[in-house]
Amino acid sequence: MHLADTRVSIPRVLVVKEVVYRANEALSSRLDCVDVLRGIVVVLMALDHTRDYFTNVAFAPEVLARTTGPLFFTRFVTHFCAPVFFLLAGVGGYLSLSQGRSIGELSKFFWTRGLWLVFLDLTVMSYAWTYTFPFWFAGVLWALGWSMVAMAFLIRLPLRWVATVGTLIIATHNLFDWVDPAALHGFGGLWVILQGHGAIWIVPHKIPFFVLFSLIPWVGVMAVGYALGALLRRDGWERSVWRIGAILTIVFLLLRGFHLYGNGHKYMQTWAPDSAGRWKMRATLTLTVISFFDTLKYPASLQFLLMTLGPSLMVLAWLGGIKASAGVARIFQVFGRVPLFYYVVHVFFIHTLAVYTALAFHQPAAWLLYGGPMLRLLPQHYGHGLPFIYALWLLTVAVLFLPCRWFMKLKQQRKDLWWLRYL
Repeated sequence: MHLADTRVSIPRVLVVKEVVYRANEALSSRLDCVDVLRGIVVVLMALDHTRDYFTNVAFAPEVLARTTGPLFFTRFVTHFCAPVFFLLAGVGGYLSLSQGRSIGELSKFFWTRGLWLVFLDLTVMSYAWTYTFPFWFAGVLWALGWSMVAMAFLIRLPLRWVATVGTLIIATHNLFDWVDPAALHGFGGLWVILQGHGAIWIVPHKIPFFVLFSLIPWVGVMAVGYALGALLRRDGWERSVWRIGAILTIVFLLLRGFHLYGNGHKYMQTWAPDSAGRWKMRATLTLTVISFFDTLKYPASLQFLLMTLGPSLMVLAWLGGIKASAGVARIFQVFGRVPLFYYVVHVFFIHTLAVYTALAFHQPAAWLLYGGPMLRLLPQHYGHGLPFIYALWLLTVAVLFLPCRWFMKLKQQRKDLWWLRYL
C-alpha cells in the first residue's frame, strides 16, 4: 500500500511542479516585456536631456513660430517617457503580488519609496540639474513619489475601484482647466501643485518652488497601470492590451481632430501658447502636423495622455512574450531593470559632459555650473545642432550600459540588501 501511494504521488508532484514552472515562466515573460518597454523609454529620455544641455537654439521645440520638424519630433518621441514610467510603476506594483508580496507589504513599499523619491528629487536631483543648492523643483520623481504615496491607500480598495478611480481622474481632470490659481488666493499654490504648472512661493518673494509635474493626472495613470497589471496575468493578454491601446489612440484622434475636450484652457496659453487649446492649419504641412501633435504636457492633458499611452500599450502588446536574453532586447532590459539608478546617473553625466564639451569647444561653460538650462538663458555662441546632440546621446547610453548592468546584477545577487529595492 505504501509503495502504491508512492507511485501515485510522484506524477502528482511532477504535475504540480510543471504548473508552477509554467506559471513562473509566464510571469517572467510578462516582466521581460515590461522591463524592455521601460528600457526603451529611459533611453529616449536621455535624448531629451542631452538636447536640453547641448542645444544651440534658445526656444522650446514646441514654439511653432520658430521650430522645425526634426527639432519638434526629437522632443515629441520623448513625450512617451513619463506616461510609460507612471503606467509601468503601477503595473510593477501589481505584478509584485505574484511574487509573494502582500497588499500590506506593497502599500508600505509604495509610501516609503514614494517619500524617498520626493526627497531625492528635492535634494540630489535638484543639484544634478543645476549644480546649485537649494533649487526647489517638482520634477518627475516628485510626481512619481506622491503618486506612489496615493497608491499606498488606493490599492487597499477593490481592484475595480482602483481602475475606476484612475480612469475617472484621467478622463475628467480637464474639467477643472478653467480654474485660475490666482483666483484661489491662499490656496492657489496648492492648486498649482495638484493641477497646474509654474512657480509658486514657499516664502513670499524669497523662496520660489517651481512645479513642472503636477500630481492629479499622474496619480490616475499609475492607478490605471496597477489595474493593467491584473490584465497582464491573464493568458492571451496581448490581444486585449493591443485593443485597448488602439481604442485610446482612436479616441485621441477624434478628440484632437474635431477640436473636442481635453487639452487645456485659454488661460494656460500664457505658459504654453502653442500646446494648450486647439490645433490649427499652418503655413506648411509639417507645421500643421506639428500643431496637431503638440498637446499639453505641463500639466498633462487628456489628449496628451491618450496620444502617448495608446501607442505605448500597443508596443507593450507587441513585446509580449519576448525573451530578453540577448541582442537589443537585452540592452533595453538592463536599463529597464534599474531605471532610478540610470535616471540619477545620466543627469549627472550629461550635465558634466556639457561642461567639458563647452570648454573643449571654447564656448561659455560657467553658466552650466550656476543653474544651467533650468535656471539661466542660453548664452550666445553656445551649443550644437541635432547631429551633434544625437551623437552625444548615443555616447551617453553606451557609457552608462556597463554601470547599469553591474548594478542590475548587484540587485539580483544581493537580495539580502533590502535598501537596494529603493534604488
